[in-house]
Order: sequence, then structure tokens, then C-alpha cells
Amino acid sequence: MEFYGRVLRELLDDGSIDRGFRTLVVCGGMLDRDTLLAAGFCDVTISNLDARTQGDAYAPFAWSFQDAESLGFPDASFDLAVVHAGLHHCQSPHRALLEMWRVARRAVLAFESRDSLAMRAACALGLAARYEVEAVADNGYRFGGMRNSSIPNYIYRWTEREVRKTIDCASPHAHHAYRFFYQFRPPTRRLAMHRSRAVRLAGRVLDLGAGLLEPIAARQGNLFAFFVRKPSSPDDLHPWLRLEDGTVVPDRAWCEARLDPGGAVRR
Repeated sequence: MEFYGRVLRELLDDGSIDRGFRTLVVCGGMLDRDTLLAAGFCDVTISNLDARTQGDAYAPFAWSFQDAESLGFPDASFDLAVVHAGLHHCQSPHRALLEMWRVARRAVLAFESRDSLAMRAACALGLAARYEVEAVADNGYRFGGMRNSSIPNYIYRWTEREVRKTIDCASPHAHHAYRFFYQFRPPTRRLAMHRSRAVRLAGRVLDLGAGLLEPIAARQGNLFAFFVRKPSSPDDLHPWLRLEDGTVVPDRAWCEARLDPGGAVRR
């Protein structure tokens, strides 16, 4: 099973997500349509910046022309927001992730490349790309780059710590539940397009050895997904906060039992 489908299946099986969730896909395409349809999702809106897309392109799902970095939906419009290999096409991947976070009521799920030591080494050796020239070439040198333009995008790769920091900065009032998924897959498609026979051969060797490397190299691979669930109860609030008439406010009793605000002045 492909990584995308496998992660969805795990989250469905343990009840983290539901097939009935109202779901938004950003930077979406036919892979999203086929994978979510196969997983049994029924209420999905697929969005992207491609003006060539027709309204029924992703039927039976809906389509919406949307900029992932400035979504035209109110807060908490969807249960789940999903992106697959799309954040690195944004001018600000962090901004797009936080837009997904804003419009999602329950959780976000993102599939991107991991900024691992092995991936950095692969980039240095020319086995992995820093800029996605191949995507633009595949689209007739007109689309597929940064913000779906003809300019090849920089491939922004993530770490677990960076995901946590991004979400915690944007939503500092509570604990968030983070889950991370990994899989090793060699960049065989990119290597197969290379003019060098030696590089193409290296790609075939990596492809043959992928199954053997998976158990020990998953976290060093280029397939990485993160699922972040929003707080669902007052118990998720940090202890220095409390709910007052539905609004989060500082818990003065907690703070004053531990802090002396005038101490710094007296010192």
C-alpha cells in the first residue's frame, strides 16, 4: 500500500479520523482524489491554484480554486485539512500549514519530505534535489513550480521539532497531540530522468534495495507525514490558563501561587 493510503488507514483504524469528516485538501490533485475515494471518504473538497482545472475534475468530490497560503474559508470550516506533497510548493510552507490549522476544526494531516541527515547527504551527492526542476519539466515548463508557476520551487523539508514549534507558536493555549509517520523510498523517478547512466544505475540499485533498507532507514527516508489533533476539552489547556464563559484567560490563582510579579521591580 502506498504511504498516503497506509497512513490514512492507520488513522481510520484507531479512530483518529472518520470517513464522514468534512475534509479539505490543499495543493490537491488526482492522487488525493483517488486515495481518499479508495479510503471511503465522502465529503471532500480538493483545492489548488491551477486555473486550468474544471469544476467536475475531481468528481465525486468538490473542487475549489484556493491559495493554500490564504484560504477563503472561515475558521473551523472543515473537520480535517490534508496536504500531500504540496507545502513545499508554497512561498511560505509555514503560512500554508497555519492556514490549514485555522480552517480545520479537528486536525491537520500533511505529507512532506523529512529534513534528515540522509536526505541532506543525498542532496549533496546529487541523488536528491534541492529545487524541483523535474516537476516543472513534467508540466511543459509552464506549471508545477513555486505556487504552481514555471519557477522550480525550493523543496522545503521538515523535522518533527519544527512541526511542533510552528503549531505551538500559532496555538499556544493548549497541548496538541502529534503523530509522525515514516517510510523509506528512493528518489527513483528523479534519478531515472537523469542524463547520466551512472546516476540512473544508482537509482535502480536503490530501488532494488529499498525493501531491505526500510526497517533500518525509514526515519532517514524522504517520506514523512505528520498528524496534529486540536485540543478537544478544557483538560487540554495549559495549567496557567482556564475557561471563563467560553473564553481562555490566565488562571490568576495558578500564576500568583508561583510568581511574584513585583519581585523583579523590587530587585
